[in-house]
Amino acid sequence: MLNKLLLLALSILIGFMIISQVPVWAVDLNHGEEIFSIHCAGCHPNGSNIIRRGKNLKLKALQKNKVDSLEAIAALVTNGKNNMSAYSDRLTPEEIQAVSVYVLEQAQNNWTK
Repeated sequence: MLNKLLLLALSILIGFMIISQVPVWAVDLNHGEEIFSIHCAGCHPNGSNIIRRGKNLKLKALQKNKVDSLEAIAALVTNGKNNMSAYSDRLTPEEIQAVSVYVLEQAQNNWTK
């Protein structure tokens, strides 16, 4: 009986964890664009990079630098790296997710709207 109860509780917990995740398609892309224009466009206009050319946001560069997934982009935005500032103290996790989705989508579309 205890095993069945434990299994049920574990199943409910796993189910809750799965359904509580925000799906990528639910992120407001307009909000991501707004966040990008406020916090990122100064150094990354149209996906370029005014500080270090090779560290731009074009898909080829993202792939070369192994930052071509939502998780990798979000980690970079959150923690920063080298010249890139960390934004964990300025953006909420939802805002980081929104701007990451926006960056990846723009990169996949070659930064053309």
